[in-house]
Amino acid sequence: MITKKNKPLLSFWQIWNMSIGFMGIQMGFALQNANASRILQSFGADVEDLSWFWLVAPFTGMVIQPIIGHYSDKTWTKLGRRRPFFLAGAILASIGLVLMPNANLFVSILPALWVGAGFLMIMDASFNVAMEPFRALVADKLNNSQQTLGFSIQTVLIGIGAVIGSWLPYVLTEWCGFEKTTEAGKIPFSLVLSFIIGAVSLLSCIIWTIIKTPEYSPKEQAEFDGEDENDAEKGSFLDIFKDFGNMPAIMKQLGLVQFFSWFGLFSMWVFMTPAIAQHVYNLPITDSSSVQYNDAGNWVGVIFGVYNAVSAVYAFFLPKIATKYGRKNTHAYSLIIGGLSLISIYFITDYHWLILPMIGVGFAWASILAMPYAILAGSIPAKKMGIYMGIFNFFITIPQIINGIIGGPIVKNFYNNESIYAVVSGGVCFLLAALSVKFVEDKNA
Repeated sequence: MITKKNKPLLSFWQIWNMSIGFMGIQMGFALQNANASRILQSFGADVEDLSWFWLVAPFTGMVIQPIIGHYSDKTWTKLGRRRPFFLAGAILASIGLVLMPNANLFVSILPALWVGAGFLMIMDASFNVAMEPFRALVADKLNNSQQTLGFSIQTVLIGIGAVIGSWLPYVLTEWCGFEKTTEAGKIPFSLVLSFIIGAVSLLSCIIWTIIKTPEYSPKEQAEFDGEDENDAEKGSFLDIFKDFGNMPAIMKQLGLVQFFSWFGLFSMWVFMTPAIAQHVYNLPITDSSSVQYNDAGNWVGVIFGVYNAVSAVYAFFLPKIATKYGRKNTHAYSLIIGGLSLISIYFITDYHWLILPMIGVGFAWASILAMPYAILAGSIPAKKMGIYMGIFNFFITIPQIINGIIGGPIVKNFYNNESIYAVVSGGVCFLLAALSVKFVEDKNA
């Protein structure tokens, strides 16, 4: 009988350094979220087609994350277990960040729109390679008593990275004097420079985590699990399908919550820029290259930065709130606040007031990034942490894929190309997610 050892408690700064890399990833991810639609429209994409281009993100995530999770569970190199995937993903994502806004340089090969969409796919696939093992790393390194804190600190750093990434284009134009627009079919240099800064920051943050965070060896991890080291490492690629069929019941319960949450988020990310340009700035649907449209795009980056900044602050308080009110109630109330906030955007006509609902969205975003993983982590075998975190990503990518397929036609045929209604429907989805939390059984509360 092998004695099961307890994982040592880590200091605040050890947990902080563990997730610095995630801050860099989110900086790049925020640049993508706030500006991909704008870049694709500048290259010629129609509003109703945007969700189709965005499909590459959830499709790549759905395929890549379980595979990366499986192999990161089974990998051990001189660099460690999860860290090789951080580094490989960071290098590829940085290349994608630099090249996507410069897709017009490749027009001799393919139209800039398709090159841009291709780099979007490469970039998002690389984000997934780097991102998935970060969730597993928190569970690898922390015992149950510190996992809520670990995912909350991760959410704080995600928020900080997203604020920087979201605000970069606005800062470069309004504070540093870079031009807001350029000739049709090209991307303003301020936006290109933002993506380059994001690429350098992403790579630097990943390297920081790799240097500062040692991983437990297979032998140590087996001792924490109370298993023999050799038994802990057995498995094959086909185990992905077996594990999918044997997923814990709590994962299925959380799946419904995740479905509505991420369906709503996808609507917000894809359609917020055209929604604000049309509904608040009163611009025509075909306008994608004027100074006013780029002002709207930059302001969307600002308000996206606001919800990420709020999420970073709110995440500091999530462990205490969850301890007092329970993780389920904390998540449900946060989603309700976010849902009502998104719906309220319909009633706003002055762009300055858009900051207010983004505060509420920040509460929901912080909880979405932390609470489901904290609830789930204690119910997953440690040796399967990577694969199950990857499988759990299905409940994030599938709603985005469905939204990507039907979202554009709905906006065109039912909303008369008024993107604001897609944003409002995202708020309704948040409310449905909050209702679904009722059916989750948090055994490790």
